[in-house]
Amino acid sequence: MRKRIYQNVAANYLRENSSMYLFVIVLFMMGVIFGAVIVNSLSFVQKEDLFYYLNQFFGQMENGRLAEESDLFRQSFFHNVKFIGLMWLLGVSIIGLPVILVLLFMKGMVVGFTVGFLVNQMGWNGFFLAFVSILPQNFIIIPVFIVTASVAVMFSLKMIQRQFLKKYGQPFLPLFKNYVGTFIFAILCIGAAAAIEAYLSPVFMKSVMNTISSL
Repeated sequence: MRKRIYQNVAANYLRENSSMYLFVIVLFMMGVIFGAVIVNSLSFVQKEDLFYYLNQFFGQMENGRLAEESDLFRQSFFHNVKFIGLMWLLGVSIIGLPVILVLLFMKGMVVGFTVGFLVNQMGWNGFFLAFVSILPQNFIIIPVFIVTASVAVMFSLKMIQRQFLKKYGQPFLPLFKNYVGTFIFAILCIGAAAAIEAYLSPVFMKSVMNTISSL
């Protein structure tokens, strides 16, 4: 019975907020496409400069001169937590609503640019490198960013309704508790993604690079 209640609550929540999630997903995908398109607009010199730094990074990885896994974990974890934390604060501030959408678009643009640049410069080898180095952790990070942005936008809209339209609806305290709970859950997911990025992705990258070097 309890399981059925939870399922009904989840179904009602998704039905009521499906349009918001769809809008946020489309916005993120537009950012990805825009980032990939930017790669083609770079000049030859800009591409060569970026590829030079990329080769330096690959050389350091092959020689084992990258940062320790614990350092990579901390860098990834705190970087992403700061990002979703900013979204969370912008949702509370009400006036930060458009900035939340801009941040999500920028996140999509970074992902699209990174994958697009690797594929543009290295073809299928770049695709496989992107698949093992970028996608594993982003299978967690991207949904977390989409959910966090959607919840922040919806919370901000409800705050606007309460402050300016005098539509109170759901009591504020339970609403705020759910908002905080979403952020805590997002932090836990970010921790899992950071662990993948720090401990698994470098291993996958080394194996793919060794395979490419042997061809």
